[in-house]
Amino acid sequence: MKKIFLSFLLLFSVVSASESGWGDTPNKLDPVYQLKVDAYPKFQTEMILKNGKKIRFCCVKSMMHFYFSPYRYPEYGVKKSTEIDRMYVKDYLDGKNTDAKKAWYVFGSRLIGPHGDDLIPLSSKARAELFMKRYGGTRLMPFEKLSAGLIRYLDM
Repeated sequence: MKKIFLSFLLLFSVVSASESGWGDTPNKLDPVYQLKVDAYPKFQTEMILKNGKKIRFCCVKSMMHFYFSPYRYPEYGVKKSTEIDRMYVKDYLDGKNTDAKKAWYVFGSRLIGPHGDDLIPLSSKARAELFMKRYGGTRLMPFEKLSAGLIRYLDM
């Protein structure tokens, strides 16, 4: 009976890990807001550093805090954003992983993220416009338009 239970438990943990889509990542808590990352699956983001470390975040706003000032988190060994290799967000409508630098972001929607107002990522401008019809929004921005000032404003 113990063997059956342990086999079931092992199988369940493997299936759960593969469904998350993020692979093997070390941090359970968001490094910026100290929130449980897995508690907000639709908002999760991931960053891969050039040193090979993977960092998960509870939302876009948190990842952008890290991106604009990585020196505030010395435990990851990153001093500049140039030491970040890749960043991924989940398209809010379908949950698929998207390159954060190619995504479009909705500002000012009715949707509230894990830590208040947030930027909602979508994989294309057309999908972002569709999102805005349903959830509202005051601005639609590509990654290049995101700034440290905007992220601080979202935290007010």
